[in-house]
Amino acid sequence: MDKFYITAAIPYVNAKPHIGHALEFVQTDTIRRYHKLLGEDSVSLSGGDENALKNVQAAEEKRVPVQSFVDKNTELFRQLAIALNAEFDFWQKGSNEKHHLSVQKLWKLCKKDIYKKKYEGLYCVGCEAFYTPEELNENGECFEHPGKKLHKVSEKNYFFKLSKYQKDLINLIQSDKLKVIPESRKNEVLSFLKNPLQDISISRTNDRAKNWGVPVPGDPTQRIYVWFDALNIYQSGIGFGWDDKKYNKYWPADVHAIGKGILRFHAIYWPAFLLSAGLALPKAIFVHGYLTVNGQKMSKSLGNVVDPIEFIEKYGADALRYYLLAKVSPFADGDFSEEKLKDAYNADLANGLGNLVARVAKLAENLTIPDNPTVDKIIHETPTLPKKTLTLYAQAIEKYEFDEALKLLWQDIKIVDQYINEWQPWKLTGEKLTRVVSVSVDALRYLSTQLKPFLPETAERIEKQFTGPKIKSREPLFPRLK
Repeated sequence: MDKFYITAAIPYVNAKPHIGHALEFVQTDTIRRYHKLLGEDSVSLSGGDENALKNVQAAEEKRVPVQSFVDKNTELFRQLAIALNAEFDFWQKGSNEKHHLSVQKLWKLCKKDIYKKKYEGLYCVGCEAFYTPEELNENGECFEHPGKKLHKVSEKNYFFKLSKYQKDLINLIQSDKLKVIPESRKNEVLSFLKNPLQDISISRTNDRAKNWGVPVPGDPTQRIYVWFDALNIYQSGIGFGWDDKKYNKYWPADVHAIGKGILRFHAIYWPAFLLSAGLALPKAIFVHGYLTVNGQKMSKSLGNVVDPIEFIEKYGADALRYYLLAKVSPFADGDFSEEKLKDAYNADLANGLGNLVARVAKLAENLTIPDNPTVDKIIHETPTLPKKTLTLYAQAIEKYEFDEALKLLWQDIKIVDQYINEWQPWKLTGEKLTRVVSVSVDALRYLSTQLKPFLPETAERIEKQFTGPKIKSREPLFPRLK
């Protein structure tokens, strides 16, 4: 069995998850489920980026021990994934002892490219990164965290020879050996690589790290830089440094799913670390945009940070999954609002899919429907489900165009509706009636399979309801909202 290994980004756990995390978890899960449909050993990973300075600061503000703080918050992210029906196969915490061993192993493998020197620079705690003045906005602020003051830091720590790998990185990105999706993000990386790369600091003093994080091997006065540490969760979670069998089975990652703000770390720093260590590189990086809320950037000060759990409890996991996959571009920034979610729910889920399911179930109630559907039979008898739809559907998902794949499925839903309207089975009797209803049932069985990556709970309910030979009407899949 072929394997497919996908990762979501490892979220900082200085605060509870928001709707943007739900977007990435759902996208990652959809890709994983699609590859399971193909019969692959498809697995996913995420976890908690627990060794960041921002976590320490947040714990200090709450006046709780750092370990207790990260334990509690990391669990909130895991529970969000479960609530979304997007539970990860591997969940790795940054404070885990096995992860510490794994990071120290990576450090030792990169040792030839690590040296110590004194450094002074501007540090953004939000990004956990140093920036040069040229990389800041006109107000001297980080583009990701405008309005937040950068800290001037001067200390002696360890550096990684990033500059050594500039040509290798350009070749990897240009040739698509490390494929960056979409093309615009690939061009963004290549544009950054036109300028000479600077070596990067990969450790912090114990004093500045507040004695939190992975110790530098052989130097108890320093802690390993959080990005060198957190990126390695992609490996440590599947056994790097502690379970060679599992690691060799799943590494390299087939794709990393990330937000646009951490592209540089994944497309430049991470492959450079792996090249230095002599380890296999991930095959692709899928980069999504951010979510605004009612047209505004999410912000604690604006009070518009959306808790996805609230909407899962109110509308159901599949309703939220549908909105995030169908109504948000996979590559550009999208907007979330409850009003838009309700509109999509009523128009597409209640009136579209839900109405069709209820309609076909009612027609089939008093009939005996053979329980032996085949795709060929459905395609042959239902002009609305041609072979090209299957091909386009697969192509869309493999390009991470989730919205396009769902448009195709909703076109098919309309086609089945039209098929029923044209044949008017309520006017038919005998074999003609059974044939028309049977084709409609088989079409829904077929569509339920195609829905599995996107709306797993809904797909399962349709599958169970339309298992013959006797089919019964049930509660609406998506009761219409007022």
